[in-house]
Amino acid sequence: MKLLLSWVWDFVDIDVPARAIADTMALRGFEVASVEDLGGGDAVIDFEVTANRPDCLSVIGLAREIATAYDLPMRELDALPNALASVHLGASADVAVTIEDAELCPRYAAAVADLVPVSTPAWMSTRLQASGVRPISAFVDITNYVLLELGHPMHAFDLDTLAQRQIRVRRATAGESITTLDGAARTLDPEMLVIADTARPQAVAGVMGGAASEVSATTTRIAFESAYFKPASVRRTSKRLGLKTEASSRFERGADVNAPVVALRRAIALMQQIGAGVLRGPAVDVYPAPRSPLTLHLRRDRLARVLGLRVPDADVRRILTSLRLGATDTADGWDVVVPTFRVDLLREVDLIEEVGRHYGFDKLDDAFPEMRQAAALPDARIARDQLVRRVLASTGLSEAVTFGFIERRAAEGFVAAEASESIVAVANPLSAKFDVLRPSLLPGLLDAVAHNRRHGRRDVALYEIGARFSHASGETRGVALAWTGSVAEHWSTPARMADFFDAKGAVELLCSALGVTATFEPIREPFLVPGQAARVTTGGRTIGVIGQVSPALVERAGAPRQDAVVVAELDLDAVDAARQGAVESVKPLPRYPFVVRDLSIVVSDALPAEIIRGTIQTAGHGQPAPLVAVTFFDRYQGKGVPEGSISLSLRLTFQAPDRTLTDPEVQTSFDQILTALVREHAAVQR
Repeated sequence: MKLLLSWVWDFVDIDVPARAIADTMALRGFEVASVEDLGGGDAVIDFEVTANRPDCLSVIGLAREIATAYDLPMRELDALPNALASVHLGASADVAVTIEDAELCPRYAAAVADLVPVSTPAWMSTRLQASGVRPISAFVDITNYVLLELGHPMHAFDLDTLAQRQIRVRRATAGESITTLDGAARTLDPEMLVIADTARPQAVAGVMGGAASEVSATTTRIAFESAYFKPASVRRTSKRLGLKTEASSRFERGADVNAPVVALRRAIALMQQIGAGVLRGPAVDVYPAPRSPLTLHLRRDRLARVLGLRVPDADVRRILTSLRLGATDTADGWDVVVPTFRVDLLREVDLIEEVGRHYGFDKLDDAFPEMRQAAALPDARIARDQLVRRVLASTGLSEAVTFGFIERRAAEGFVAAEASESIVAVANPLSAKFDVLRPSLLPGLLDAVAHNRRHGRRDVALYEIGARFSHASGETRGVALAWTGSVAEHWSTPARMADFFDAKGAVELLCSALGVTATFEPIREPFLVPGQAARVTTGGRTIGVIGQVSPALVERAGAPRQDAVVVAELDLDAVDAARQGAVESVKPLPRYPFVVRDLSIVVSDALPAEIIRGTIQTAGHGQPAPLVAVTFFDRYQGKGVPEGSISLSLRLTFQAPDRTLTDPEVQTSFDQILTALVREHAAVQR
């Protein structure tokens, strides 16, 4: 909001340099983008107004803040001579106004005038240009002047273009279209509010007028509106049409429901002042359900507790009164009537903020208040997520942060067909690319991998911690990783391509750090390559999935189809649930030596290694020589091995906690394990 300092002088007598005013306002929560000195004591201060302060998107709103900051009296508009025209409200013989949707448009005021061809006076053009608005024509400039001064948008129609001279405030019909003032044809939908005549829409309510009823050089009679539209409706319409205007930026933040008639009276007064037109008959004000100002209670003790100091009652009353908040003393504080232009004041704490920022945050005590109770323990998930980051970073992965909103097509690629109904759709998506909440972290990570590959990076290793969403499970916290390209284990060894087992190792390391034991079971998932996919479980509970992404999905994401992208995803909430009740124990380092025996067997190549491991661990339990570890160190398929079979080499480690094992004990245990492999899997020892 560009504020011309001399415009403020209409309301506040202040003789302070513009830079000092900017610094003072910055201390009261306003961000200042720039200060431009125009000479003669005048200047333009460009304020960045936050979305919760639509009242400050106006000269009078900022003047009110400046007057309060400097404890100066302020002249309201109705106190200025000839600032507001005396207008009779009633039925008009020239235009009929009907509100068909009072929820989206609670109030609509309009007036009719005969135009007089005059030029915009220099003083008005100068103020508009200094505020960043290009002068167009006398009456259009008047509506823009009122917009900047009062913060309330207005619009004018060429009355002779309105069918039957009627204004109907209604929702658009499906497929209805309008050509707006920027010359673009726009298709409307029933969620959008329009200003129409009896034949067609003439404006998109709160956003932009239509070209068919534009005020031009040939216009002789106009109908000008001043209305209030529901903020959510204007915001939704503006986003769907991709149309952002000065009017929509104010209406979508929340205009003043009691400002339409004031703005109308101000526009008529300006019209009469510069001789731009003659009012015809009474003005129309359709206001079916008048709204009363909100009353809040401000407690003196609560004010002191929140701010950390006691503000004198006189200062509280002065600040509230200067901000045009009606304050009535009570036994414990004040009853405060909030004017309708302050749409941001909804709770007691909002009033406390107003008092605090104008009393001066610099007056707050720089010492922390006395702590009367211990601080709450931090959320355990914070430490857990930090641990996950450390572990995955140690494996060479880099953290990625992707969008929680994704495209439906991408989401459906990573869920089963029967689970597609569980995908959560976004009611008001920013675009078609962000129309659902992600059910998995993998689509975003795959897109990140593809983005890196398109920009020339060959080796990509990423992980992400974040929320997933579904109708069935609600919001859950998960961690996922995606890996493609080469893996350099050490400078002395040649690089190799990342594969399923790299992801599996990272998952095992992470699960071990989180206090659970991961096991892997073969599965078939549509987004994973068959034979390169597994379910991650612990204690019979499914906690995630791991595998190589289907080449079709890799190609659809924009990466080369031949890229082998291995991924894994764990449900951290499920991991926490599996860990609950587990007793952490510490075992002393073994005192007695271990014995290692290698075993090579030939088994079916369709047999998962995890099942072989389970058989060995079961057979080795309770034997004379306890089995403490099983490691696969070689896999061979080719010459000398029957078709459909595979040769596996395993290393078995035996160790007893209370004695040194003898060779006969180890051999007995070894034979029992081999017997079990032959019996269960028809294994052949090599």
